[in-house]
Amino acid sequence: MEIRIPNLLELKVLLALSPQAMFEGTMGRVKPTEEKMKQLVEPLLEKGCNYLIATEDSKLLGWVLIGASTDQFTDNVIGFIYELYVIEEFRGKGISRKLMNHAIEQLKIEGYLEVRLAVFVENQAIQLYEKLGFSKRNITMSLPL
Repeated sequence: MEIRIPNLLELKVLLALSPQAMFEGTMGRVKPTEEKMKQLVEPLLEKGCNYLIATEDSKLLGWVLIGASTDQFTDNVIGFIYELYVIEEFRGKGISRKLMNHAIEQLKIEGYLEVRLAVFVENQAIQLYEKLGFSKRNITMSLPL
């Protein structure tokens, strides 16, 4: 397995698959269009965020989107993991862990002293994040009206 930055064709494939990644990551609460995902992702890419993809035999296995974010309270710039996704047929093989480890290492190399991410409370990925050393920092609560 290779982890690397995608080429332009691979980037187009990611953007086409991103609505499904968002749908699954939000536990089915959000089903964005491909256009909406472009509106969300393009500004991140323009400000220097990068996808890292996992491939094997020219097959896309999954990806992680990493870059900078600013803490809303302190204005400190931190590393941020915006998206992690493994295509369903390749799950259960440790790809998420490898992508996360690679992402964390890349953010460390770029000089960030902290890495954060956001995840829905029911998402099974929380177990992976905790095993990697992430801890709960703040909780957003919701009251449907």
